[in-house]
Order: sequence, then structure tokens, then C-alpha cells
Amino acid sequence: MTTGKWAEITCAVPAAMAEDLADFLLELTGNGVSIENRTVDTFNIDDLAEETVKSVKGYLPADDRLAEALARIDAYLVARGAAVAGFSHTPSTVAILQEEDWANSWKEHFKPTRIGNRLVIKPSWESFTPQSGDIVLELDPGMAFGTGTHATTRLCLEALERLIYTEQALARGEGVLDVGCGSGVLGIAAALFGAARVVAIDIDPIAITVTTDNAAINGVAKTLAASQLPLAEVSGEYSLVVANILAEALVQMSALLTARVVADGFLILSGILAEREEFVIAGFAAQPLTLHAVTRQEEWCCIVFRKAAA
Repeated sequence: MTTGKWAEITCAVPAAMAEDLADFLLELTGNGVSIENRTVDTFNIDDLAEETVKSVKGYLPADDRLAEALARIDAYLVARGAAVAGFSHTPSTVAILQEEDWANSWKEHFKPTRIGNRLVIKPSWESFTPQSGDIVLELDPGMAFGTGTHATTRLCLEALERLIYTEQALARGEGVLDVGCGSGVLGIAAALFGAARVVAIDIDPIAITVTTDNAAINGVAKTLAASQLPLAEVSGEYSLVVANILAEALVQMSALLTARVVADGFLILSGILAEREEFVIAGFAAQPLTLHAVTRQEEWCCIVFRKAAA
């Protein structure tokens, strides 16, 4: 029986388990999932240590199926937690929300966040007073996409800033290609950093809508073109190509990604667990690339290659 109310299910788990649990809840519920994290939620992130325990929230209708779902979550926690250091089984907690409360509750955990030396990601519903030199990226990700502050995206944004400002990667003017754009944060940041042309692609039509809307919010709609065009059909070469996907997918697309990088340009790869770093480097070994940099944060890494000069 549908009640018109939603159950907010909260699980407290070790940080190492949070991403896997979020994936499980997303598959189980088909609805929004959030990970409460002080590193993400607090503006002055350098003043706080990473939390060892994180709260992962999922949402389900508060109806007759809730008890069964809670039992499945509990079974998952017991089975998965046995292999995770620091895990202590604590039953999930449930809060009943009205539908309008559920639709907006995740927003309270998304606050203005500084990334790198210049960029501040600001949710569209928050106020923020920039400091001199700040580049503010206003984001309305929707529940289907991340807030741009996850370690994989953060590493990409930091790499973009370094390559554009320190290494003058856009000097030849070939533009930026964002593969798997999601909410558009990487492509929009590149435009705000000075890219004159950004192409953003994603297989999800909702991602294209969200990216286009966010580009308009940030005043770069004329600079950024978003579409569902497959990578194999993207034409031209780009000074910077960025792909924040998964290690296996990156390796599968190694030739296509490399082909889109202009000679002496850069390829930024993220979405890579640290344990898969060597797998990805080896997977690109056949391409005309040299390893330029590897940066790491939490359990994730970002790999930057440079294409051989013509």
C-alpha cells in the first residue's frame, strides 16, 4: 500500500565501505542516494580530518515493501562488512518523510566547496561571497548526478586547473572534450578556466539536459555543446580530453580517447581506484602517450598522459 510518504534509510559504515553501499542502495531503491561526508560538506575542508565512519542514505516508499528492503540491507551489511576493517554491525535507522521533504533533503549536505586554488563549486540554492580571484561554478546536479566534489571529480578539476594555468594547455586553442559529462561540471569548469570551445558527451539523455542547463546557469552556453554523440563519432582533436568513468571502460576506449587528443595535448583519466592504477597505465601503453602525472586522493587516482608531439 502506498502512503505518500518516504523512508529515509541511514546506514553508518566505515569510509572504505561507503561507495559500495551507495551502489547497492542505488540498485535496490532506484532512487537518490547520498553519502554524508565532512570533507564534502564543509567549506574549510583543510581544517578537518577525513571521517572514518560515514552515513549513507537511501530512500524508499514507506509502504508494505519497506520491511523486506530493510532486511536485504541488513543482510548486505553483515555479509559485506565482515571483510571491511573497522566494521561493527549497527542496524539501519529509518526516518519517515513527506514526499516534498524527501525530494529536497539531500540538498542540505551540499555546500560551497573550494577545489584547487581558484574554483569554488556552489549549489544553485546556496549564497556565497567569492574572494578575489575565485571562479565560482554554480551547480544544480539533480538527484541523478554527483555534486562535483567526489574525489574522482576533484582530481580531474585540479588537473584541469594545473594544465590550463601552469602548462598553458589551451594555448593552441583546440578546445576541451569531456567524455561522460554527467552534470557537466568538468566541461563547465574548463570553459570558466578559459577554454573557447568545450564538447561534452554522455550516453544518458538526462545528463545532456542537466549539463546544458548548468552551462546556461554559468554563462557558458555558447562555449559548451552537449550531446549523446558516441565517442567514435566525435570529430576533431582537442588540447584536453577528460574522461571520469571507470578503469575498465577507459582501457576499452584507449584508442578512441587518444585519437581525440591533439599532438602535444593532454588526456586526463579518472574514476580509477588506486588498485587499478597500473592496470590503466598498462592499458594505454600501446598508445602514443607518455605518462605526465598521477595524483591520488582517498582510494582514487587520476592519471594524466601527454600525447607525442607531431
